[in-house]
Amino acid sequence: MSQVPIDARSLSVQSVQEPRRSARLLAGMRDAALGGGSGGTEARPVIQDSWRRALDLGVDPDNGSHAGMLTADEIEVRRRRTPLGDVMPALRDGLVSVADEARHIMVVTDAEGRLLWRDGSLAVRRSADRLGFSEGASWSEEAVGTNAIGTALVTGRPVQVHSSEHFVRVHHQWTCAAAPLIDPRDGRLLGAVDVSGPAAGMHPAVLSLVTAVTKVAEAELRSLHWAAVDRLRSVSAPLLARMPGRAAVVDPNGWTAAVTGMPPVERITLPAAPSAGRTWVPALGTCTLEPLPGGWLVRVVPPEEVAPGAGHVVLDLGRPRTWTVSVSGAAGGWSQELSPRHAELLFVLALHRDGRSAAELAGDLFGDPSRTVTVRAEMSRLRRTLAGVLDHRPYRFADGVEVAVVRPAHPADLLPHSTAPAVRAARFGT
Repeated sequence: MSQVPIDARSLSVQSVQEPRRSARLLAGMRDAALGGGSGGTEARPVIQDSWRRALDLGVDPDNGSHAGMLTADEIEVRRRRTPLGDVMPALRDGLVSVADEARHIMVVTDAEGRLLWRDGSLAVRRSADRLGFSEGASWSEEAVGTNAIGTALVTGRPVQVHSSEHFVRVHHQWTCAAAPLIDPRDGRLLGAVDVSGPAAGMHPAVLSLVTAVTKVAEAELRSLHWAAVDRLRSVSAPLLARMPGRAAVVDPNGWTAAVTGMPPVERITLPAAPSAGRTWVPALGTCTLEPLPGGWLVRVVPPEEVAPGAGHVVLDLGRPRTWTVSVSGAAGGWSQELSPRHAELLFVLALHRDGRSAAELAGDLFGDPSRTVTVRAEMSRLRRTLAGVLDHRPYRFADGVEVAVVRPAHPADLLPHSTAPAVRAARFGT
């Protein structure tokens, strides 16, 4: 096998023009990776990273590690619980005819990688059955290693996996292209849309087609969502018109249908599992939640009616790519994910309970005390989210708020994206 390094982008062209040669090259790369070497060539970074995950997970490189099939009843329950069913007509219209004509199949999975729907060429479906690539199967990386569905779910990006790029050897005669499908209401990963078929017949434009059709499906979900908010608005407007004080009507995901007594806001962050009664709502403080058909009535409790009490904040930085802040107190609790910048800011403030000026925070984050405009803008956004938890002049956690920070097991994994001097110093104990 040639020892000349191969560029991943040119390889994708070779995968179509010279399928046999590219399959041999990819097989050599995979075998070298499984053996702990490089063999003189390297696969694309997304594939190399996935191969490493599969090795760490202990996936069988010859046959995979299938986690068992869902029953027909379990498949139907999952279909009813996911919004994906609402966009299946759009997915079928955009992909099934193309897949069928090209002797491919279209597959739609949930966020766990379980196949919920499958359409397309009957002959290819029969071949897929022999691989366990049928409705109810798990096609996550934990089950079968590198494949377009599982890898797209892990990375959150569209990906095509060709021939021997698959971790499991019995999948090397296939090529698959998949894109993750995101719920526009809350940013939640719903699943993946995939087109798969014989490796020799896969067109290089399939990934672009799958990605485009997935975006169409997301747009349809967004349209359905706003139609539901409009219906809630028509019901709630008369209710709010005769209500004193500050209040809002929101859908189950916090999107605002109507407000009274306060400026309109696009979305209000609700507790992860909202229930009727008093709770603490970011940006509003203590509120009373009352259920409505299709949403919630959020009534802001006047300050004089709120019992004083210290809050508790948990800043969870223990995972490599997802960071959360959780707030709890007498009125209940809530949590939400943080952007990389807000995770850095809260970490620095947790280190300096006496507070930091804008110039000090600019130095902590950028190594440049003059970048106060950026700091003030980010802190303004944070304080709107963490009403009553953060104070200013100087910026700090409010008096009486208890703060706990969950760090990763290895110090080097603390906010690995960050180049902030304060974070780098915390990683290495300087």
